[in-house]
Amino acid sequence: MKVGLHIVSFSLPGGPPAIAPTLADVARTAEEAGVTNLSVMDHYLQIPGAGTVEEPMLEGYTTLGYLAALTRDVELQLLVTGVTYRHPGLLAKIVSTLDVLSGGRAVLGIGAAWNEQEHRALGVPFPPVAERFERLEETLQIVRQMWGDDDGPYDGRHYHLAATLNSPQPLRRPPIMIGGGGERKTLRLVARYADACNIFAGPQIGIEKTRAKLEVLRAHCDREGTDYERIRKTILWVGPVALEARDAEAFAAEMAGYAALGVSEVHFMPSGPDPVDYARRVGEHVVGRIRDL
Repeated sequence: MKVGLHIVSFSLPGGPPAIAPTLADVARTAEEAGVTNLSVMDHYLQIPGAGTVEEPMLEGYTTLGYLAALTRDVELQLLVTGVTYRHPGLLAKIVSTLDVLSGGRAVLGIGAAWNEQEHRALGVPFPPVAERFERLEETLQIVRQMWGDDDGPYDGRHYHLAATLNSPQPLRRPPIMIGGGGERKTLRLVARYADACNIFAGPQIGIEKTRAKLEVLRAHCDREGTDYERIRKTILWVGPVALEARDAEAFAAEMAGYAALGVSEVHFMPSGPDPVDYARRVGEHVVGRIRDL
């Protein structure tokens, strides 16, 4: 089982001047610790549960570009891009650029978006949920076309591109990860278009809910003619992480239950005032114990 580090807070004791050097230390520490994926959120404002709207929030792809220059091996992604935040043609170009400059390490994480407050705050249109899912499906079609051999037009209900020319192409086609566990729409789109899914998991959610979501995904794959085993199953862990040696074996046993369901990657969110120490302790107590699950 691989480990990802999902950075959700930029509120640091040193204030904004501390953000860049701390991120650099987190990235280097995480990579040295065996973390294989670094991600940040795609939000304009800090979200409930992680802080207040007045707290610092960085633009996601600019941040990934910074992290690309500081790392060598980790995958880089937003967890996840809101489909409403960027035109799909521009999004494909942005992720292509990240992939080229990082040496082939970009992942496109994407979802239907949900935070109406930040859209209204910055004047970004926020369509009804049904339309957002329509736009998500068209965006998935567009990025796949732009990362393929067809550079012709795209004519959808919401998006119209005269040419899907994309040069340079990514060094590898970025894997597409769809975030969310919606059983009727989101997991259907995973089965139809994606390489990976990401769903919430944790002690308060329970492993049986993860099992149920994956069973729904399997059924969608059967209907779509998709190889279920090809889809990478990942979770965003919402709950405490064993950062002390005395707790690590029990936590590894908990992760083994998810691995038995086919989950191959877990993303942890640093908590507390010192994300560098968090990354270091994840490496010391977690990575090695779950690597072979």
